[in-house]
Amino acid sequence: MYVLYEEDGSFKGGRILSEADSSLQVEAASGKRSKIKRNNVVMEFAAPDPDSLLTQAQSAAEAIDLDFLWECAPQEEFDVAALAQDYFGHAPSALDQATLLLRLHSAPAYFHRRGKGRYRPAPPDILQAALAAIEKKRLQAEQQQAWTDAMTTGTLPPEIAEVAPSLLLRPDKNSLQWKALDAACQQTGKTPDQLLLQLGAWPHPLALMRFRFLAQQFPKGTGFAEVTMPELPDTLPEADVEAYSVDDVSTTEIDDALSVSVLPDGNIRVGVHIAAPALAVTRGSTLDEIARQRMSTVYMPGQKIPMQPPGLIEAFSLDAGRPVPALSLYVTANPETGDILETTTRLERIQVRENLRHNHLDADITPERLAAEDPTLPYAHWLLPLWKLALALSRKRDEIRGKPEGNNRVEYSFELDGPADDPDTPVNLVPRRRDAPLDRMVAEYMILANSQWGALLDQHGVPGIYRSQQMGRVRMSTQALPHEAIGVKQYIWSTSPLRRYVDLVNQQQLLAAAEHGISARLVAPYKPRDADLYALISAFDGQYTAISDFQRTMERYWCLRWLKQQNITRCRASFIRDNLARLEIAPLVVEINGMPELARGQQIEIEILGQDEINLTLDCRYLEAIPQES
Repeated sequence: MYVLYEEDGSFKGGRILSEADSSLQVEAASGKRSKIKRNNVVMEFAAPDPDSLLTQAQSAAEAIDLDFLWECAPQEEFDVAALAQDYFGHAPSALDQATLLLRLHSAPAYFHRRGKGRYRPAPPDILQAALAAIEKKRLQAEQQQAWTDAMTTGTLPPEIAEVAPSLLLRPDKNSLQWKALDAACQQTGKTPDQLLLQLGAWPHPLALMRFRFLAQQFPKGTGFAEVTMPELPDTLPEADVEAYSVDDVSTTEIDDALSVSVLPDGNIRVGVHIAAPALAVTRGSTLDEIARQRMSTVYMPGQKIPMQPPGLIEAFSLDAGRPVPALSLYVTANPETGDILETTTRLERIQVRENLRHNHLDADITPERLAAEDPTLPYAHWLLPLWKLALALSRKRDEIRGKPEGNNRVEYSFELDGPADDPDTPVNLVPRRRDAPLDRMVAEYMILANSQWGALLDQHGVPGIYRSQQMGRVRMSTQALPHEAIGVKQYIWSTSPLRRYVDLVNQQQLLAAAEHGISARLVAPYKPRDADLYALISAFDGQYTAISDFQRTMERYWCLRWLKQQNITRCRASFIRDNLARLEIAPLVVEINGMPELARGQQIEIEILGQDEINLTLDCRYLEAIPQES
């Protein structure tokens, strides 16, 4: 004897080996033996064998018209064997019962299962609704397949193009458009952004990269709503200093300037003057909310997105020739040893004498002329004493660090001769060494200010946002901890308040410390253990990382465009490790397979075979190692 039974929603058959009250031991045609519950048995039969029965029943079941079967069936619950006798008009065979069972089971819209071998026809209204849903699903499946077929053959359906942005940023994975795109990606072996770009949803990789970043970080656009500027105090004392700023030619947000005077005893008094937007951008104000949403100015080749509205930048940027509020750190120090003798912080107005630019001065201001104390140097009376003390301060930090600071790498500025959103815009790479004297000097005094102001906040018990590095780990916190890589006891970001939100918050705290001293912790915008300060650190970390990643992405993209525009197919590179090398002519690290084992820094010749502007990679081939010059 054979048995037909239900298992996991389908029907199977087997030969009965043994029986018990509640179970049977059966053997399938494959020889596999199973123990099944008697409650799962639909029927027992003698012929044909189970495999033949199911094969014949499946074929016969497909020929049964469901609408006719639904009309023939009684409207109340029924048994398959009873319906089979009425339907076939004779005592049903095992094949008849199996045929009808499979047909009923295959149509849940028509017949609702009520137990083992028992069904009930769906009510007419429910049946019509179910059939309409089935038809809708069929049409949707056809539409989805049509979209998938179009994309795999190189055509972008308008319905996909219309929602392409959301398919990349916030896809509804239950939507037909996403399912069609996902299926097309699986068939073509491409990612969604690769396929949509190839199909023309965006005109070129640059447009896609810019869209993705701007949609995520600036969903409401990069412009500013109308903001009323608060009244600024007109009672601030005006500093009697000769101050200059030093920046790139493209810089329009002048955050910092320096002044210096040589005292009669030979010591030097340096003024580090920082723009003071925190006078207007108070905690919780509209301007503060704008800056907190953006967290940082975004820089990319040929364009920038400012953190602050133009009106605020215009009011506080240290542009030459007008008195502007500034938070000033005055440091008296020994220029020979770098020992700091006295520090003072005050809020005042300063009038910068001139905004100096690197591209105008770097060629004339060389280490050799500075070492010779050449009096014909531009701005020698200002520059020479600042440079002398900067070297002494750098030496003291190196003693703490235990090694000289490695800052001799070449950095590049990107100059676009046209729109920043056009990949055909000519791009120039302008090299400048990180150890150029003006760069080193300004960086040294910014480190000095950030370290001294971090100490000031800590001394008065005013919380700030510190950056520390210990055991190689850089982190932001409210604790004044050492920064081992820089070689200082504590370090905050406070010298770019027009461009970075953490600096702005720290300046809000510094203004309180400068005005109220030891009682500042009671009146500072952020009090000790303020939960919002911790939330701010977390939010800044995430957003600043996203902005930095995008800036690096844009620079890498324009490096590839520069190589293509210059038609460079061979160049030199410096071996780093494994299969990584840094190009000598552009700020680009590339992977080169098949390189031999080389010493770090070994120069090699490579051939550029092609580039991928979506993944921002170069296809390079190793040619040879360049012999070291003796």
